[in-house]
Amino acid sequence: MSFPFTAVVGMDDLRLALLLNAVSPAVGGVLVRGEKGTAKSTSVRALAAVLPPVAVVAGCRFGCDPAAPDPTCPDGPHEAGAAARSRPARLVELPVGASEDRLVGSLDLERALTEGVKAYEPGLLAAAHRGVLYVDEVNLLHDHLVDLLLDAAALGTAYVEREGISVRHAARFLLVGTMNPEEGELRPQLLDRFGLTVEVAAPRDPAVRAEVVRRRFASDADPAGFAAAWADDETALAERIAAARARLPHVVLSDGALRQVTAVCAAFDVDGLRADLVTARAAIAHAAWCGRDEVTEDDVRVAARLALPHRRRRNPFDAPGLDDDTLDQALSDSRPDDGPDDEPPTDGPDGGGPDDGGAGPGDATGGPDQGGPDPGKGSNTYGSGPEAQVTDPMPGDGEDAGEPPPSPRGEGGGQAEAAPAPERSAVTPADPFRTRRLEVPGIGAGAAGRRSRARAERGRVVGSTHPAGAVTRLHLPATVLAAAPHQLARGRTGPGLRVVRDDLRQATLEGREGNLVLFVVDASGSMGSRARMTAVKGAVLSLLLDAYQRRDKVGLITFRGAGAELALPPTWSVEAAAARLTGLPTGGRTPLAAGLLRAAEVLRVERVRDPRRRPLLVVVTDGRATGARGGDHLGDARRAAGLLAAADVAAVVVDCESGPVRLGLAGGLGAALGAQTLRLEELAADSLAATVRSARAAA
Repeated sequence: MSFPFTAVVGMDDLRLALLLNAVSPAVGGVLVRGEKGTAKSTSVRALAAVLPPVAVVAGCRFGCDPAAPDPTCPDGPHEAGAAARSRPARLVELPVGASEDRLVGSLDLERALTEGVKAYEPGLLAAAHRGVLYVDEVNLLHDHLVDLLLDAAALGTAYVEREGISVRHAARFLLVGTMNPEEGELRPQLLDRFGLTVEVAAPRDPAVRAEVVRRRFASDADPAGFAAAWADDETALAERIAAARARLPHVVLSDGALRQVTAVCAAFDVDGLRADLVTARAAIAHAAWCGRDEVTEDDVRVAARLALPHRRRRNPFDAPGLDDDTLDQALSDSRPDDGPDDEPPTDGPDGGGPDDGGAGPGDATGGPDQGGPDPGKGSNTYGSGPEAQVTDPMPGDGEDAGEPPPSPRGEGGGQAEAAPAPERSAVTPADPFRTRRLEVPGIGAGAAGRRSRARAERGRVVGSTHPAGAVTRLHLPATVLAAAPHQLARGRTGPGLRVVRDDLRQATLEGREGNLVLFVVDASGSMGSRARMTAVKGAVLSLLLDAYQRRDKVGLITFRGAGAELALPPTWSVEAAAARLTGLPTGGRTPLAAGLLRAAEVLRVERVRDPRRRPLLVVVTDGRATGARGGDHLGDARRAAGLLAAADVAAVVVDCESGPVRLGLAGGLGAALGAQTLRLEELAADSLAATVRSARAAA
């Protein structure tokens, strides 16, 4: 755990979180959040070198403990007193693009059907048993792999089920994940499975950065020599971990300390009781690490700062964080009547500080000085707020502020020119709501998600194919039908079915895929009334939340004034899109054609980068188009829409026009795009339900 990046902000917290899990794997793992290039992966990989070795049954592929072998082990049952050997604890890496069979293992279905043999090849979960399972870019992991990880982490057992054939084995591991929040957040279910979380960031001190570079150069020039220079430190650290593990069963969690744990969790209003369990286990591990036989208030404080920040989020746009004042108040209110201890606890049996591998009271603060989130940032900042209630100071909610209204024909030319409207400050979005599902027509073959229909690795069976390679999803009825006509020719005389390789059929599954949702948002003066822009931003924010839940990539284009801007290139981070949307000012003319042409260019580039991911274009506008004097701006917009329609881009137009008199320009744009047009109020899922009920009543 001694490596050249200890100066990275928050690295002390990361080091401590990893060590607490090494002392007590029951803490539940670590999630490391941070910007790119902050040695997240290097830190995790360094953990394997200091973990104590494990004793395993000789010849067991599943790492069974000789003292308590798994009774369901596929390589068992193991006899009492079976030969044992010692090996280093493993750090197994799960690639983001791994298949399900690579994770849980696979059965040879051909041998199972033709020979009746359970030929099972273990996967990564078996290799990680009693070790560390490391997932880099865990937030990009496919949903079906996340589901398997959740099951294994919850049960401590991996299951492989194939057409009535079942294999299971123990899979207890320390789960460690790293992620860059800019690329998207984790599903809440997986986020809660991580016991502790830490934030890391690059240091801003030039001298510190220079030392990091200097040590990296030394490591690259002489890897063996560099490792030897730190060998004594690693040996001492490994010995301290072993000593803390031996002390762990004897650490006492008093009723007073337990009340402090539960009081802190209640004060931060976390969901469920897993937070209480994790905080208590982390506090016990911290006491053992520091050489104490009883949990103190300092242990509870450190544990809470590592275990609670990611459990306070109420929606995907909330930043994880912990308010120090609330933590201090909760600890104070639950403190025993006799007050705090007179003597502050030492960091370890020898009184060493953080340089000795320990952690003092300030080590896991998670505050700004430690690279963590600022206090008080865990709440939702996207409520309607006072600004959303301000009445529209502009004349005419449906008029283009700062511009003359268009003619009834909706033409952009021939109007009297007015001076461009001044830019107005951003307004706060309205509260997000649950939207109806917008889909791309047809059946795709993109990455797993929850939006549009697609051929997938998981889902309902819709047919069968002749496999080109190994059979992973056997379609049993189709296999039987393929084998049945040949039974006499194959000499079948008994009840058994004679099956050959050519009879096997692979099941075709239909599930859901994630899409690229590209938002094109009108930020011109015609959208500038505060009441309308508040509603528009709230609607787009709701669609962003829906995109997060459906595992989509998102991009954001805005157009106003003289042209269009790619405010956010396609990314996994809906949080970044929400931030850009919230700060979006309005004003100026309405270059609708420029916005559509910019969308066409972005989609062309993305089609090359990610050809399997189908796009969904969402245009949020009132349909007006204005610009320099004399141009046919609305005609230009319709021609740009025709280009997108010719490229077979699926689109939805959200009509933001309001007021008693409506020109219906957005509907014309939708027709040119070949797109569905929805009024702003029709985006909500409950409005769809009301429409269905009305149609049924009329019928």
